[in-house]
Amino acid sequence: MMRTYDALSQLDSLDERFDYLSLEGSVGNPTFGFDRYINQQFYRSREWRRMRDFVIVRDMGNDMGLWDYPIQGVPHVHHMNPLTTEDFEEASDNLMNPEYLISVSHQTHNAIHFGDRTQLARGPIVRTAGDTRLW
Repeated sequence: MMRTYDALSQLDSLDERFDYLSLEGSVGNPTFGFDRYINQQFYRSREWRRMRDFVIVRDMGNDMGLWDYPIQGVPHVHHMNPLTTEDFEEASDNLMNPEYLISVSHQTHNAIHFGDRTQLARGPIVRTAGDTRLW
């Protein structure tokens, strides 16, 4: 299944978008092993930095493109579909097509990769009159 920005934008809640993007990986599993230099060169390229800026502006600096979740700190641009060394070697459409990219916070990026929804940033706690409970 190819995840797309168009499909993601049809989902209204943080949880729905997380479920759509979640990779349910596990800590410690290398994604590129000894070939990690390939993706590191790509992420330093001028073309990637331009695309990254485009996606952040398109998403207006919001986490997973949700208007009520502004990213605090440095935004990351997440490839919605896992990349392989072949994607880099063949310059596949998956690398630079904004349809396959989304702005996320560092915290959300980790949550997506590890399938841990507890890492997601939640909105502020709404207080009401007579509310005596601490956060």
